[in-house]
Amino acid sequence: METAGYRLCSRQQAACPLKFNPQAPEPRTTRPQPQRVCRPQRPMLKPFTSSTPSEELQMLFFSETLAMVSNTGEPQGELTIDVQRGTHKNISGYLSWNLEIKEQQSHEFIKFHILPMERKMSLLKQEDQLAMTRSIKEGEEVKTEVTFFPWHSTAGFISESANLLLLRVMAWRRMVPSNARFLALDMEGKLCSSTYQALGSQTIQVDHQQVEVFIVEQTVHSDEGIPTSCQFYLLPDGHLAKRVQVGSPGCCMITKMPVIRERDEIEPRPVFEKKPLMWEEDMELYSRFLDRKEELRLSHTRYLQQHPEATALISDFLLFLLLRQPADVVTFAAEHFGPFATCWSPTPGLRSSNRPSPFRALDPESF
Repeated sequence: METAGYRLCSRQQAACPLKFNPQAPEPRTTRPQPQRVCRPQRPMLKPFTSSTPSEELQMLFFSETLAMVSNTGEPQGELTIDVQRGTHKNISGYLSWNLEIKEQQSHEFIKFHILPMERKMSLLKQEDQLAMTRSIKEGEEVKTEVTFFPWHSTAGFISESANLLLLRVMAWRRMVPSNARFLALDMEGKLCSSTYQALGSQTIQVDHQQVEVFIVEQTVHSDEGIPTSCQFYLLPDGHLAKRVQVGSPGCCMITKMPVIRERDEIEPRPVFEKKPLMWEEDMELYSRFLDRKEELRLSHTRYLQQHPEATALISDFLLFLLLRQPADVVTFAAEHFGPFATCWSPTPGLRSSNRPSPFRALDPESF
């Protein structure tokens, strides 16, 4: 199946609280848990990108890289986000034009010295349902769980891939919809509400430059745990300058100032007033007219000289026309030139005086 939409690849390197990886989840090592169906609450607002103009969508396709640093400033790795238009192939996140999830692969790990933990999750749309496969590895123990959500219950669901695009749209518009509430997945893989809030603008330093960023805070309200918030510092064109997870000792930030993309302003087409053409007063046009007139006159004269029979036919027709002076000139001309047609049957010489139409065959015996 090939469907045009968003192609989103997000990669992180080194140990970090959150990581996206385009690799598929590992094979199941334990039997899956029994199927369960979740009935999430309805979102208060559907994704407002469904009305986004195509020109604005084109501005969302670019890649960016952020450095991951600890609270002491030590580098921990990097985060690379790449959004491009593509088809359903080997990608880590695939969305439709209205941000509906098609497929997504995510990889999260936390490296503890005593007991490292790793989570892998895949989302895949299957006809009228959304299949979620979660694999949790704690030490050497691996647990795999498969959950199916009815597709109609996922209206307004914003995946991690869709969240990045949604933030870029908010940065372009410099606003967050009032009472913006969507569906999201919590840390346990359960559907819950997710809200967005604009925290205003702030000036930060990026690559020895002072730039103004638009701050958006996303909060995932888990039904069983405590809410988790993440703040995104966005440049005017949607580039992510900084990402801070509230309560986390580290953050992600850019180290090099990107080239700010600006929306192209299309100038309106000029309107020219229609002016009457006075070609007789234009010397160039009048000269062309005289040249063309003389060219046609010479061409006609040369043709008549090469075909004297044409002059004879026309003279003969005019002579008979003036002598007979018929009321119906067209019928008289058809009868006069009818015998010259190869498919016309022979007719009497005085037939032109008859009134019947010459455009249909007549029986010669009737005369």
